Amino acid sequence: MTEPNSAIPLGAWLADLSDEQLIRLLELRPDLTQPPPGSIAALAARAQSRQSVKAATDDLDFLHLAVLDALLLLQADAAAVPVAKLLATFGGGKHTAAQITAAIDGLRSRALVWGDPAIRVTAEATSGLPWYPGQVTLESADTDAATIADRLSSLGAAERDLLERLVDGSPVGRTKDAAPGTPPERPVQRLLAAGLLRQVDDDTVILPRLVGQVMRGQQIGPSGIDPPDPVVTTMKPADADATAAGAAIDMLREVEVVLEAMSDAPVPELRNGGLGVREAKRLTKATGIDEQRLGLILEVTAAAGLIAVGLPDPEPADGAGSFWAPTVAADRFIESSTATRWYLLASTWLDLAARPSLIGERGPDGKPYVALSDSLYSTAAPLDRRLFLEVLADLAPGAGVDAASAAAALAWRRPRWSARLQLAPVAALLTEAHAMGVVGRGAIATPIRLLLTDASEDEVTAAMTKVLPKPIDHFLLQADLTVVVPGPLERDLAEKLSTVATVESAGAAMVYRISETTIRRALDGGSTAAELHALFERHSKTPVPQGLTYLIDDVARRHGQLRVGMASSFVRCEDPTLLAQAVAAPAMAAVEMRTLAPTVAVSAAPIADVLAGLRAAGFAPAAEDWSGTIVDIRARGARVAAPSRRRGYRPLSTPNAQTLGAIVAVLRKMASAPVGGSRLDPAEAMAQLQSAAHRQASVVIGYVDAAGVATQRVVAPVNVRGGQLTAYDPAAGRVREFAIHRVTSVVSAESG
Repeated sequence: MTEPNSAIPLGAWLADLSDEQLIRLLELRPDLTQPPPGSIAALAARAQSRQSVKAATDDLDFLHLAVLDALLLLQADAAAVPVAKLLATFGGGKHTAAQITAAIDGLRSRALVWGDPAIRVTAEATSGLPWYPGQVTLESADTDAATIADRLSSLGAAERDLLERLVDGSPVGRTKDAAPGTPPERPVQRLLAAGLLRQVDDDTVILPRLVGQVMRGQQIGPSGIDPPDPVVTTMKPADADATAAGAAIDMLREVEVVLEAMSDAPVPELRNGGLGVREAKRLTKATGIDEQRLGLILEVTAAAGLIAVGLPDPEPADGAGSFWAPTVAADRFIESSTATRWYLLASTWLDLAARPSLIGERGPDGKPYVALSDSLYSTAAPLDRRLFLEVLADLAPGAGVDAASAAAALAWRRPRWSARLQLAPVAALLTEAHAMGVVGRGAIATPIRLLLTDASEDEVTAAMTKVLPKPIDHFLLQADLTVVVPGPLERDLAEKLSTVATVESAGAAMVYRISETTIRRALDGGSTAAELHALFERHSKTPVPQGLTYLIDDVARRHGQLRVGMASSFVRCEDPTLLAQAVAAPAMAAVEMRTLAPTVAVSAAPIADVLAGLRAAGFAPAAEDWSGTIVDIRARGARVAAPSRRRGYRPLSTPNAQTLGAIVAVLRKMASAPVGGSRLDPAEAMAQLQSAAHRQASVVIGYVDAAGVATQRVVAPVNVRGGQLTAYDPAAGRVREFAIHRVTSVVSAESG
């Protein structure tokens, strides 16, 4: 590289970088590759543009931004500043010097600063700071929020009004009252004395950064160049994993409850999208899940394609329009393993482009945020979740955080995002993470660590399977006909138990209740009394209550005495007296039963209506087919054929190593290509390009696009036809077409 020069421009400094350093720059700042720069000079100009600098500083931590702040204060945007002078600004010992030196290297790799040992900083670095230049370097960070709040509470109306104007607009104010000799009772002088304003010069004051944060109701900071330690608890990693696994099981159970509820009764969509407040409350009542948690479940299941909006099959009878209902994918989801289902939900939540925590609140327009609506859409939400989990993943296994400590750590890691990383949003993130089973007691779970490292689905699900409690094959029957399940049941056993009992309370130990209705439901599904007795005797670790045995036998004895057939419907019964009572019951008037024989009656009504009428009259009928076999004719749940396309999070595509190498190759070829003042004749250009296509050789072409922007690029011509060049552009990674009349030069790529 060239000798250090305080006046060296960025373009010359970039030209001296190695290919590896240029590729690294483009990796860190992918916006510089769109479109590919035609020269080093173009790359330097784009790297110093305001928009590009803001993008480059977006993911920098407080330490890097503090270094930029100090360099701007030292006017390194106008002249190079020795590194030693910068280090003196921060003070401290070898540890601080090492931190600052590492930060300089990081900024240099992004071309935000350049030169060594004297360094320059791009003038647009000011736009990359989330504060006014100097507000970190010059201001003390020793004052806490409580002290600032006390000082603010003692202000008069004039002082308060002055500060509010600075909070609402620029923090810098021009005033004559800052000059020496101004009476101390003036508002500006009182604020300066209280430390609520800082004097810049005789005519200028500035609102301190921490004071502005307190007045906006934000958490103060970050302040020190050392990252804050967010750890508030420590535990064994296995304990955190077990807690997260338990939360995952609860979430999966509630997802199934929601899918079942929406299957039985699809929820109508609002005209402008989403679920109405009344519909959400009905669903909350039907599922027993609180509104906030239900909103999270709805957003995640919709993004995962488990529910969607459309016209369900069968169509609901209570209205027209679109309804939210489970998709056909929900059936496959329910049949999958616990770890596989958790992986789908957790990975979907991680990239969910919505903020479910806003549900129930009101937006700037005064309208409430509702579930499954575009009002919750946020491209920043997935970035915040990943940052939050990455901060936790950087801690030792088993290290737990709370909302306040996590918010402080996140704000230090991404100062430019601090407005959306306040205590309330971070607390919502932590609550969601606990609910999804990715965090246990404030510590990140082992499976999600793998997910953040882009491990395969098999690797993540295998890790989740290890931390999930082993399924059990037993339960505890109680004398009050409740069933206590002390852990996750085996899939087949859980399905059998759910047919003969209903969930009474959920949690680590679920409680089911058995009743006459649930036993009749099991018998309606084709189970026999003997099978129910065997189920309880085989799987109960406690003696089967005698009352349960009597109840099963009693319901089974009455069940099926009336048989409803399918012609279009018939009822048969071996007891003529019982059949006569059933036909004469007032509840059966609507189905117009007619007796054909002492033991047989028929009706034109559908079999479901006849069954409903008999049950309303207090009977316990069973459905049978033409052969006399009991069948289950319960209505199947509604399904939407295919999930609708919802807006999702798509991370910005970054060029691969091959593309970046091709872009750097173009820059090198352009630097060595001869500069001609005359424009190439189109006929000559066609001849040279046809020759290159025949030889399958790459060339460097000068090209002026429709906007008049001249670029240079390496291309591999394929053919020339109809005034168009078809060539492979390695920088873009695809075949493109170029108008021959816009080609200004053609140089062999091998000649450079």
